[in-house]
Amino acid sequence: MRKRLLVLVLVTLTMALIASPASAQAYSFQVPEQTADVYLEADGSMRLVYRILFANDPGATPIDFVDVGLPTDDYDLGSVRAWVEGQPISSIEASPYVTPGIALGLGLASIAGGRTGEVIVEIPRVGNVLYAGDEQGYASAKFSPSWFDSQFVHGSTDMTVTFHLPPGVQPDQPRWHTPTGGWSESPPAVGLDEEGRIVYSWRDTSANAYTQFIFGASFPSAVVPAEALQAPAPGLFAGLFAALASLIAGIAGCLFPLLPVLIVVGLIVFARSRSRLAYLPPKIAVEGHGIKRGLTAVESAVLLQTGLDKVLTMMLFGVIRKGGARVIQPEPLKIEALPAPTTELRAYETAFLKAAIEPDLRLRQRAFSDLMIDLVRSVQTKMKGFSTGETRDYYRSIMRKAWAEVEAAGTPEVRSERYSEGLEWLMLDGDFDDRTRRTFTSGLVYVPVWWSNYSPARPATPGVSGTSARGSGAVSLPHLPGADFAASMARSVQNSAGALVGNVAAFTQGVAKTTNPPPVTRSYGGSRSGGGCACACACAGCACACAGGGR
Repeated sequence: MRKRLLVLVLVTLTMALIASPASAQAYSFQVPEQTADVYLEADGSMRLVYRILFANDPGATPIDFVDVGLPTDDYDLGSVRAWVEGQPISSIEASPYVTPGIALGLGLASIAGGRTGEVIVEIPRVGNVLYAGDEQGYASAKFSPSWFDSQFVHGSTDMTVTFHLPPGVQPDQPRWHTPTGGWSESPPAVGLDEEGRIVYSWRDTSANAYTQFIFGASFPSAVVPAEALQAPAPGLFAGLFAALASLIAGIAGCLFPLLPVLIVVGLIVFARSRSRLAYLPPKIAVEGHGIKRGLTAVESAVLLQTGLDKVLTMMLFGVIRKGGARVIQPEPLKIEALPAPTTELRAYETAFLKAAIEPDLRLRQRAFSDLMIDLVRSVQTKMKGFSTGETRDYYRSIMRKAWAEVEAAGTPEVRSERYSEGLEWLMLDGDFDDRTRRTFTSGLVYVPVWWSNYSPARPATPGVSGTSARGSGAVSLPHLPGADFAASMARSVQNSAGALVGNVAAFTQGVAKTTNPPPVTRSYGGSRSGGGCACACACAGCACACAGGGR
């Protein structure tokens, strides 16, 4: 009896020792690389090709199933193909966890702890993915690549999402949507694939696999059958109100007092999203390396996506500072060309001056539009092969240095001269107006000699003797109260461009339609949840995923 009891205890202990390590295991992995190729086909369907590299953590539970979400449930399960480490996956079924989605059984090719494995899956056709765009005559598509539950996946991911636009789309026709979910601000690379189709390719080497990123593009609807387009989904406000109504009903109306606040917040977000018009086109190449030096302040403003009202005002100041023009009437603004500039004008300054003196508003708008389009394209050409991010940081540093010199000046004379010398660089600051007010709130501003050509209606107080900032001896330094000068500079940015081109917003939109047409942003509604193994994706362009074992 004692022998039997001893044997039973030994067996129990042995089983416990064997089971303990397994029970301590958990799903934990990284996704070092992930690519998603989204082919928008001529029939209005979508073909998806995923490549996901898994790196399972040492000691973690093997990954023997991967569930991948799909944009819609209009797909043929029998046509789906998948591979793990180059070996075909035969177990492909509808996912019980991701809806709509597929489950890939890795079988003997399961990715064990401490090992890596590449999974490739191709879904030849997914239907009902295109919608009528917000702009008449355009179709719109959105796509969210698979993501995983943050309790299982960790680390950064080198992620690339590429849209292959339908055959027949011309280079100047499509629009790319600004990605959501915290994606880096860099625009997509634009080019042609092996079939000659236009592609938008977004890449972030420091993305992650647990966040839902949403990408989108729009193109002329004429290149796909009309019946392939879904009815327009509810707009931003309709979706917002529907969500609010559902929320209020669900919690018995306890949030009703906050409804006005939520509406105001929604209006602010909507207004801001509509006001951001990116006029700089995407790079027509893979992002390069290094800083592009030698750009002017105006060219740097374009690179930094500064508002076109400020860009035009920078040009105005530049031309006046060089003695190429003067303001003969502030309201309504009239500019006169001067015969002998003290400094040679740049090509865009010459074009600016020619446009500015055109009396006919319609012709003037067209001339300014051509000027800005040429300038944007010139900056794009100069940036080829260079890093956009590094170059932007470099010119922001020049702006900060210019402000530091102004603010560190020991006397009003020196401060005023530093401000005049670096004016265009200072204007790169998004806080230019307020910073000018803070810098010149009190005291006097000794205005430069070109000031009279800019503000003839507000002459400076003359006859103040002093010493030039360069120490060249006694000179006459006209001056203004600092507050008046600051107010005048703020008005110049607000009013000058409007006086030159009329409606600045409409002007910017017109330029952007040529250089980088504004994205058609749309909310598709429905559930957008993902990650873990309790996903539910019931929206156009949404795709969540699960990865784990045992299930």
